Amino acid sequence: MTESNQPAQQPDQPHSVPPNAGHSDSGAREQGPRTPDPGQPDPLQGGSGQAGAHGAPAGLGDVPASFSSAQPQVPSPDAGQAQLGGSGPGQQLPPTGSGQLPPGHPLGLGATTSQFGAEPHAGPPTTGQYYLPPGYQPPPVPARPKGRGKVVAGVAALVLLVGGLSGGLGGYLGYTFANESSAVSSLDTPRPASQTSNTPAGSVEDVANKLLPSVVQIQVVTRTGAGEGSGFVISSNGQIVTNNHVIEGAANGGQIKVVFQDGKTATGKILGRDPSSDIAVIQADGVSGLPVVTLGNSGDMKIGQGVVAIGSPFELSGTVTSGIVSSLNRPVSAGGDARNSQATVLNAIQTDAAINPGNSGGPLVNMQGQVVGINSAIYSPNQSGGQAGSVGIGFAIPMDQARRTVDEIVKSGKPKQTVLGVKVESTDEGAKISEITPGGAAEKAGLKAGDVITKFGDRRIDESDTLVAAVRSKAPGDKVTITLSDNRTVEATLDGVEVQ
Repeated sequence: MTESNQPAQQPDQPHSVPPNAGHSDSGAREQGPRTPDPGQPDPLQGGSGQAGAHGAPAGLGDVPASFSSAQPQVPSPDAGQAQLGGSGPGQQLPPTGSGQLPPGHPLGLGATTSQFGAEPHAGPPTTGQYYLPPGYQPPPVPARPKGRGKVVAGVAALVLLVGGLSGGLGGYLGYTFANESSAVSSLDTPRPASQTSNTPAGSVEDVANKLLPSVVQIQVVTRTGAGEGSGFVISSNGQIVTNNHVIEGAANGGQIKVVFQDGKTATGKILGRDPSSDIAVIQADGVSGLPVVTLGNSGDMKIGQGVVAIGSPFELSGTVTSGIVSSLNRPVSAGGDARNSQATVLNAIQTDAAINPGNSGGPLVNMQGQVVGINSAIYSPNQSGGQAGSVGIGFAIPMDQARRTVDEIVKSGKPKQTVLGVKVESTDEGAKISEITPGGAAEKAGLKAGDVITKFGDRRIDESDTLVAAVRSKAPGDKVTITLSDNRTVEATLDGVEVQ
């Protein structure tokens, strides 16, 4: 505590004087100074009050007790009020200047205008100056104990300081407790119980749990560079399905490395591939007991049906994305060097599940966990030559078409491509035949150059790629009804040509 905060030191009051006794000497000063009568002491001399009837000292400005000539009297309750307004009991005194005072009633200098007498008087007090008796000498004021005021002030300051600190600390603790007791915190809530229930059947989580152990990352290193893609295991001894464009760089001496979901790796080799359908099968060496996928029926797919894509986009292995089937039987060109050739047109499933570079060769799965397609291509408006990314339009080879090709590769290593035996070009009406393959299915069905095909089975043909995709969706030996622009119909049996 600084000195400016120390309580002011008050003069000690005699214990015989009521605590509410007057504190001003206005009784003497309000009338102003006057010249004393001859032979009388100066009324302004001296500085202490006169002792009371019991000999107790009266301090400067204290109101002396009420006196009578017969016996000491108890101080009047309103004696202290007399100096502020003079409402206490009193007696009419002799006129000012007469020098007569009531016997036995000494008054100390600085007393108020309160009146004193032997008998109480109910009337208003009288004002005037009073003088000490001639030759009166006031007794000495008792010496005040040294240091007492400082000790009292110090104790009072210490009490105030301790009280302030206690109050402040109590207020702070109360405020803090109130805030903490009313505040809500996530950290105070108990941790939720661990999920022990089974994964809901048909959820993305369920599909991922089933398929992830069977999906692999494929890394290819060639003399001109490196690439990567995805694949899925179809046999426990390491047969893996992927896209042809993923591994075609290794067909002429490159290296293939297979990375499994558990981090194990194996060297791979090509069992067979079909550039026209963009399908290939590789063999992982030295493995056994691998978990395999379940192949589904892509012919049952419906637009709007939920699907999940799994693969290694941008080398991020084991990535799972989900979406729906956006469209079916979408003619899409895919593959390597022959990207714009009809030889690589797919009859694709379109999906909005995110497919990016590196997803190629991975499975497209229905919500039962069955593989219904092979992710192969994406649409991207990026024309700057940079690497394309997903814009929500991806394409997968239908599993019904891919399964036949995969089966042929596994059994003989020589897949067959389904053909009609024609070359076609687009017109406003459909696909116009520009050339007929001698001895092919089209010639046997009676088709000629110049004929315009508008329908292939139940499927409408609006351009040449649509006819190519429709033919690829069939198997060699399948019979199909073909409708021409002049409303003629012919029936053709499709051929199969071994892929070189």
